Amino acid sequence: MHHTIEIKYMDEHKLELFTRETAEEANLNFLPKQFEDYLGQRALKEKLNVYTQAARMRNEPLDHLLLFGPPGLGKTTLSHIMAQVLQVNIKTCSGPMLERTGDLVAILSSLESRDILFIDEIHRLPIQVEEVLYSAMEQFTIDVIIGQGAGAKSITIPVNPFTLIGATTKTGSISAPLRSRFGIIERLDYYTDEELAAIVQQNAQFLKLSLSDYAALLIAKCSRGTPRIAKKIVRRVRDFVQVHNQNIANDKLVQDALSFMGIDQEGLSYIDNQLLRAIVEHFNGGPVGLETLAALTGEDKETIEQVHEPFLIRKGYLEKTARGRQIPYKILPYLKSKFCGQQMLSSS
Repeated sequence: MHHTIEIKYMDEHKLELFTRETAEEANLNFLPKQFEDYLGQRALKEKLNVYTQAARMRNEPLDHLLLFGPPGLGKTTLSHIMAQVLQVNIKTCSGPMLERTGDLVAILSSLESRDILFIDEIHRLPIQVEEVLYSAMEQFTIDVIIGQGAGAKSITIPVNPFTLIGATTKTGSISAPLRSRFGIIERLDYYTDEELAAIVQQNAQFLKLSLSDYAALLIAKCSRGTPRIAKKIVRRVRDFVQVHNQNIANDKLVQDALSFMGIDQEGLSYIDNQLLRAIVEHFNGGPVGLETLAALTGEDKETIEQVHEPFLIRKGYLEKTARGRQIPYKILPYLKSKFCGQQMLSSS
């Protein structure tokens, strides 16, 4: 398939902004450099370690890889680890960032042999940009049409053999032609509380923050199975502890910090509790429609459905039925007493 491509390098301001954001993120997060330092996702980690070691032994590029799963589970970090193991460069961008085919051509042309191109949110690639990837992934060439009208001619531009790593939170939104070109497709799952507690301790050590195992587990239970959220909470706990007691985070200070952030002892945020309270108080446990919940809580439907519901469902506080959202029967008495107690406390 041929495409008319305007070959220009990506806007300098866009590249400068991306570089600055990447540098800031690197300063804020401890990024493991080897698979041994990456905690959690044990089965996936073992697979990727074998694939990368084999590619390095053959001196070949790693097969194209698609990583999918909820946001914040470590897809980008794993990609950087694979680049370290393979001893190659990695260039990162996001699907919405590649607005023109020329943007992609410029990046592909700059890759050296066996380099990795990491595209986050690859399901959001414009279709004309995605189609350029087809021949690049299979034959390591780009078909370009030079000129217009009767004088137009097609040329083929070779690119160095490379590895495309695509990351997505919506694998169903990726077109079948693109998905079929990935030789490796793997899913990242939510982390257990114990895995997250280890990540919390690892990150706290990087931030020079002392935490007990109990405090680390407390933070882990509030992190929704997601390392990115766990790291954010650790940084906010550090802020709270530093103001109140320098860098000595005893258990009570950690509990006070979580309460300060609006997170209760069960790991539920203020919005989580508002959603549950609305179902309990207005509908006696449900069922209730998503639009009604959005109207009652003031949150948009997408945020409720993508951010809050998955966590509440995994924790057993909520279930989705054909008639709407409802509280499971066995948990309803507990939530009634919880919100009734809070109401009595606030009225007094």
